[in-house]
Amino acid sequence: MVIDPATEKGAHALERLATSFAGWLTTVTPEGQPQSMPVWFLWTGEEILVYGDHRARRNRNLESNPRVSFHLPDEGRGGDIVTFEGTARVDPAYPAAGDNPTYLAKYRAPINADLGGPATFSEVYSMPILITPTRMIVFQG
Repeated sequence: MVIDPATEKGAHALERLATSFAGWLTTVTPEGQPQSMPVWFLWTGEEILVYGDHRARRNRNLESNPRVSFHLPDEGRGGDIVTFEGTARVDPAYPAAGDNPTYLAKYRAPINADLGGPATFSEVYSMPILITPTRMIVFQG
């Protein structure tokens, strides 16, 4: 496994995955242009889960190239960097966001306040994207 909880960097990365509200997912267009978007996410224990908008360009990007990078925000001054490289896949059999109690525990308030509630959110953000990390970079400086 890329994230070893027995190491200082691995433990720190897991703590950041548990506490960060959003991250940045970078995919690559078929023409080779990187495209980064802020996303909500969950760490499942093995993969990073993102519910993607079914209209998003990143879906086409992932069809042509499943390699991605995922970055957690820094502390505002360029430190505490946690980045993952990995492979993404869309899993239509994965439970919808509205049926995922852990996801709703993290994001229920903004989903209810701004996005029409879990059912509406699940209709739009209907692409469960699972990212398997293959490399981790942690800089705590």
